[in-house]
Amino acid sequence: MKVLVPVKRVVDANVKVRVKPDNSGIDLSNVKMAVNPFCEIAIEEAVRLKEAGTATEVVAISVGASACQEQLRTCLALGADRAILVETDVDVQPLGIAKALAALQAKEEAELVIFGKQSIDGDNSQTGQMFAQLTGMSQGTFASEVAIDGGKVQVTREIDGGLQTIKISLPAVVTTDLRLNEPRYASLPNIMKAKKKSLDTVTADELGVDLTPSVEVVAVNPPAERAAGITVDSVEALVDKLKNEAKVIS
Repeated sequence: MKVLVPVKRVVDANVKVRVKPDNSGIDLSNVKMAVNPFCEIAIEEAVRLKEAGTATEVVAISVGASACQEQLRTCLALGADRAILVETDVDVQPLGIAKALAALQAKEEAELVIFGKQSIDGDNSQTGQMFAQLTGMSQGTFASEVAIDGGKVQVTREIDGGLQTIKISLPAVVTTDLRLNEPRYASLPNIMKAKKKSLDTVTADELGVDLTPSVEVVAVNPPAERAAGITVDSVEALVDKLKNEAKVIS
């Protein structure tokens, strides 16, 4: 069974992002970039399936600038067998990414595609679902547990009311939640081996896909700064302020 894992290059989760002075977007100058954390979970799950003998090949895919090769090499070091970059200088959005991935799926014919449920920059949580619609594949989103049983995939989903277990047919799309697994660290030997693994590059034109954004970002603004807190001398004073100033109790 071949498993595709789309991954995204994002600002490292430990970096405090800055908005550009003209509010046109996020300032990425000299900012550390990394694999989207949810995509790391997806890679880990795919590698575990291979280690268990369920999957035969894990392919990492990214859509973006040439710099995305760095994150694809990280995925190769984490256990992916090969990688594909759909190279473009366009600021791709979920629908464009889904179209590019659908075109690659038509060539790769993977039985399972594992997405991170969302990226930590846009927080859209759209690409996996759009991809499933474009390809006509069954889908299980927000997975906290995945089990392959013959031609079926049992997915335990995290929902507002608790957990929901569904069974879907292969080929299938799964999007990963935080509690699915804990990603491993890339060892130095595997980092060195990753340099020799295949990383192919294709363009959107070669795939026959239009990546032109369909949504225009009008402005990006940082969150309003919170007012400084105060200390009070007694419980009575606290209750008074909560009741009469904050008006959060009655």
